[in-house]
Amino acid sequence: QPLSPCLLGERLCSAEEATAGTGTYTRHGFIFSSLAGCVEKTNEDGGLPVVSVVRDAESQLLPDVGAVVTCKVCSINSRFAKVHILYIGSVPLKSTFRGTIRREDIRATEKDKVEVYKSFRPGDIVLAKVISLGDAQSNYLLSTAENELGVVVARSEAGVQMVPISWCEMQCPRTHTKDFRKVARVQPQFLQT
Repeated sequence: QPLSPCLLGERLCSAEEATAGTGTYTRHGFIFSSLAGCVEKTNEDGGLPVVSVVRDAESQLLPDVGAVVTCKVCSINSRFAKVHILYIGSVPLKSTFRGTIRREDIRATEKDKVEVYKSFRPGDIVLAKVISLGDAQSNYLLSTAENELGVVVARSEAGVQMVPISWCEMQCPRTHTKDFRKVARVQPQFLQT
């Protein structure tokens, strides 16, 4: 029988019709799903069918502590940058997760001198590491304190992709104006000598 998708906490059937299997729980005489996925019904010999919920392979992917994620900066203020997480490693996410990069997690050194607007701008694509799963709003806390982490793609006011020229600056190849950024590890060929 084809698997039907279900949401977390969705009421699946009466507990009289089936037995609660993995990925489900029973409450007030009904069976509910304890995760988002697909409903499976299996018939045991002569007994009640067992209802279980199996995770959709694609929906299983959640940012985990220590994972390196690619995110896009949505907004910034003096204390943090708000981002949307788009990839975990190289795997694109089907739904976006919100993340926050706090001022103190932007750089490993001189944390007290860091200024958010000199590190990120809205629209930047940033490599970051998940440092905690945050609060109920699934707001992940991210860090760019390692050299490999930080801005990988940024556009200038002119709309051109900027080139990193040092660990804290990028330059527009068209207008040659420079902007401050927390740049992900710069490839040697871009460094000015």
